[in-house]
Amino acid sequence: MKLVDHLINGQNADFPNLSSTPIYNPASGEEISRVVSGTANCVDQAVKSALNIFPEWSSMTPLVRSRKMFKLKEIIELRQNELAKLISQEHGKTFDDALGEIGRGLEVVEFACGIPNHLAGNYTSNVGRSIDSWSDYQPMGICAGITPFNFPIMVPMWMFPVAIACGNCFILKPSERDPSSTRLLSEIVLEAGIPPGVLNMVNGGKDTVDAILQHNDISGVSFVGSTPIAQYVYSEAAKYGKKVQAMGGAKNHMVVMPDADMEMVGDAIMGSVFGSAGERCMAISVVVPVGKDTGDKIKEIVKPKIENLKIGPGLDPDSEMGPLVTSDHLQKVKRYIDQGVDEGADLVVDGRNLKLQGYENGFFIGGSFFDNVTTDMSIYKEEIFGPVLSMVRADTFDYALDIVNKHEYGNGTAIFTSNGGVARQFANECQIGMVGVNVPIPVPVAYHSFGGWKRSAFGGHGVYGMESVRFYTRLKTVTGRWPSGQHTGAQYTFPSNS
Repeated sequence: MKLVDHLINGQNADFPNLSSTPIYNPASGEEISRVVSGTANCVDQAVKSALNIFPEWSSMTPLVRSRKMFKLKEIIELRQNELAKLISQEHGKTFDDALGEIGRGLEVVEFACGIPNHLAGNYTSNVGRSIDSWSDYQPMGICAGITPFNFPIMVPMWMFPVAIACGNCFILKPSERDPSSTRLLSEIVLEAGIPPGVLNMVNGGKDTVDAILQHNDISGVSFVGSTPIAQYVYSEAAKYGKKVQAMGGAKNHMVVMPDADMEMVGDAIMGSVFGSAGERCMAISVVVPVGKDTGDKIKEIVKPKIENLKIGPGLDPDSEMGPLVTSDHLQKVKRYIDQGVDEGADLVVDGRNLKLQGYENGFFIGGSFFDNVTTDMSIYKEEIFGPVLSMVRADTFDYALDIVNKHEYGNGTAIFTSNGGVARQFANECQIGMVGVNVPIPVPVAYHSFGGWKRSAFGGHGVYGMESVRFYTRLKTVTGRWPSGQHTGAQYTFPSNS
């Protein structure tokens, strides 16, 4: 059976007596491979490999590192079908969705190709008498990324391309649920001519994570995952003096005004709620119609669309939605639907009993839709991370905005309307990090930055874009004078530029 091992210093790491855990094909429920577990020693060896190459890699000119990024982009494009197949086999999302994930990750590699420009500092002459001042951005050293199961290619590419383009070395810890595509991506980095040790991949669970957070030679940690773990990563890594960016969970609302294009709304709901089986931190999980007629119309449009979703294996080209990632996660989503019924929400579409002929052991669930959900229900308050839509009705725009702002998460939101003034007010007044206007999944492009507010993000740094350059570097400012032969004597007051 295939074994997914650690990749340290460009090769399989030989650690005797390590255990392994199973990797499943979500469509069939079958164990298809195993992933080697990690230990603190594995992390330490990865860090040592990175430390050995760091002086050479960081001293390369930004232009040389940029050319490596161009080569990396070229090879990923050539092998994207291979990567997408691995994603679909282990995560369950459709092949086209996997290709879309790779495409969005490639945008960040393209951004990293411009690293000579992004790292440009500034220079000012004569800030004082015969004194000049200049600043630049220098690499931190060794950084690490802890990435989630739902985007095993895109989220790593949110992190390491910019980090290594800035001159750092990187320790990548993927999810143990679907690490094969991440492993192949790590091998492609070597194929692009990036020296062994610049990027190392270490598998594992909490023990590996803790070893990363506590290692003295790791200067910065990036994380994407659930809010409880994001908060843990932030507090634990900060305790050890590390720079941290930690993206957490979400409960994204879509506010629908009476003047919205309802056919557009219906399509937007379907794609954003049920794409990738709802396993996206930017998925819409709550629709907030303003006015009874608006809610009724949404129900009329969306109910048959959910009932007619084409659900099947991710590699079936006819599938619109694949299975959930694991059996445990399937049972968790079903429990949330049970809770919604118990709490009194109206279950308009029930996806719990879906069975596919030939795939009876797969982790499949149908789309589900609750109406008349209230803000005190667990299906509203908590992140389900599955194909479950809740409709919370609002009588007025102000009440809809209040609903959005009072939720503890602040990752993404959207408003659908034909009124520019309403859209502008919503965008200005919502307490959310990423906002869509007639756009259901407002994930920023690579030259902007991704980041939520409130309990959706910890550490104060967004991901990718210029936020990422600032995160993966340290600002150094030099103030200098070359002696001219004239001396004015000691100065005992605080220096000024006058």
